[in-house]
Amino acid sequence: MTLYFLQAFIYLLAAVIAVPLAKRAGLGSVLGYLIAGVLIGPVLGLVGQETNTIQHFAEFGVVMMLFLVGLELEPKSLWAMRFRLLGLGGLQVVLTAAAGAGVAWWLGITWQTALAIGLILALSSTAIVLQTLNEKGLAKTEGGRNAFSVLLFQDIAVIPMLALIPLLALPELMGSGGGEAEHGALSIVAPLPGWAHALVVVTAIGAVIGGGFYLMPPLFRYVISAGLREVFTATALMMVIGIAALMGLVNLSPALGAFLGGVVLANSEFKHELEANIEPFKGLLLGLFFITVGAGINFGVLVSEWLTVLSVGVAVILIKGVVLLALAVIFRIRGSNRWLFALSLGQAGEFGFVLLTYSVNNHVIPTDLAQVLSLIVAFTMFLTPLLFIAYDRWVLPRYQSAPDAPREADAIDEYAPVIVAGVGRFGQVVCRLLRASNVPIVALDHEIEQIELSRKIRIKSYFGDATRSDLLETAGINEARLLIVAIDDPDRAVALVTHVKHHYPRVWVLARAFDRGHGYRLREAGADDVISETYHSALELGGHALTAMGVHPMRARQMTWAFIDNERASEKELFEAWKEIDGSARFSPHYGELFMQLEETLSRVMQQEWHEPERDDVPLWTPPEREA
Repeated sequence: MTLYFLQAFIYLLAAVIAVPLAKRAGLGSVLGYLIAGVLIGPVLGLVGQETNTIQHFAEFGVVMMLFLVGLELEPKSLWAMRFRLLGLGGLQVVLTAAAGAGVAWWLGITWQTALAIGLILALSSTAIVLQTLNEKGLAKTEGGRNAFSVLLFQDIAVIPMLALIPLLALPELMGSGGGEAEHGALSIVAPLPGWAHALVVVTAIGAVIGGGFYLMPPLFRYVISAGLREVFTATALMMVIGIAALMGLVNLSPALGAFLGGVVLANSEFKHELEANIEPFKGLLLGLFFITVGAGINFGVLVSEWLTVLSVGVAVILIKGVVLLALAVIFRIRGSNRWLFALSLGQAGEFGFVLLTYSVNNHVIPTDLAQVLSLIVAFTMFLTPLLFIAYDRWVLPRYQSAPDAPREADAIDEYAPVIVAGVGRFGQVVCRLLRASNVPIVALDHEIEQIELSRKIRIKSYFGDATRSDLLETAGINEARLLIVAIDDPDRAVALVTHVKHHYPRVWVLARAFDRGHGYRLREAGADDVISETYHSALELGGHALTAMGVHPMRARQMTWAFIDNERASEKELFEAWKEIDGSARFSPHYGELFMQLEETLSRVMQQEWHEPERDDVPLWTPPEREA
């Protein structure tokens, strides 16, 4: 037992030291785990033959990863990005896999092994690319969004790849000790005839889908009623392990079952709780898996095959880059975004290690070739930070320095019930409040600095002029419930409100006004609710001033409420008087008379005797009715 504790301590210590250092160096956590494995394995020799045994256990982290991927695939989100997901992502995987398989076959490798190699090298590193895009604030750019679509398709494509690889098994490798097929150890379908085998498989998949819809929700509710968080965690793990075991019994990929289970529960009310409970286990097991990959690297192979690793690794990046650039042209990804898209996806990915291990276990790739391919995959991943540095230093400055080159609006493929036009100092506060309340939003602004700042604080923002009708349609104004107008130009704000209320009268428009006159213009344009940007902050400061002068805080609050009520009582009459004002005049005698009457009424209200507020004084509120 002491030996197991010591080995576990070595693995964890290596991760604790290497991963934070790798992230600080911009290499990402996956490369940090690989470096940790290399250090404790080939370099220091602290771990040995137990690495292969631990790797089989750690592969369950891949099952959990695909379950979490399935949880994120809500049908509405997938439908919104269907063209880039299927077109861009599908073509990238097919073309890159075909190119890789063709080169491998040309080099004399059997077509089954060549096809597996092509599939492995077609994948990119989801962990490294998404982390780097988020850190650099590039995730919401056109290039970043398209890269995400391709990565998402690749994650989904792993499922059919895992199902295809066992069909490519080579008889000559089955006796070479390349590994044992995982699913052959315990199978309930092995002795069955073909028709019965197919029936059992369909039944198992139906059980996963039906159980996710009808059995898991009441089970989770029963567990939650116990009030024990650890039991919910145990239930979540039991579900994923049970699905994986069921798939293994019918000779299917456990990852396929976990993915289906995640998709079924994507719209469940337990989605976020499941993610929170499974994520730590997934991260730890995946990290352990990558450490074992690093520890299993054969330095003797690296020394003897370094030229092959270097040349093939560079060739992989170049071939993938050419394919990605061609797709960027076809799908009209322009400017620096085209290069961001191509450079960010040029490497092989962490799923390559998974498919390599799976291919060896299923007698598709020989062990010695798998060792070389593992080094090539790791080498391309190590080069990823250099590709992003090349983008920052050489590509981006070239496009930013182009004279009078207007930036095109970002592609918007996400919809939300609330659209916020303008994410400046006013709009950001609104967005933060809505986001904290879990209200989905899409924010638009034509100032790139504001967009980049908003993305840094994780506000879903897109570059573009909200007053453009085509951009509003792309943002989903047809389906939106609210439009919040917080742009800094008074005239453009009025024009936006006029356009929306004319073409989309069902949308409720809330607008920020700079002053009273601007508020009247917005109301005349059709805004349903108008708030002056300085009104409530001035009242708040005035209340503090009253308190500083000795007024009781509750009395000061009552006085500000009375001020608001008095203003609202006269609001309609003042608005009608304002509409009578000549366009060339800023004031009229009638409006001035009404305004003075308002001030006199306000003065009388402030002099009234103060009394403690009763419960009935608190205004009642009923939520707005939702449309069916």
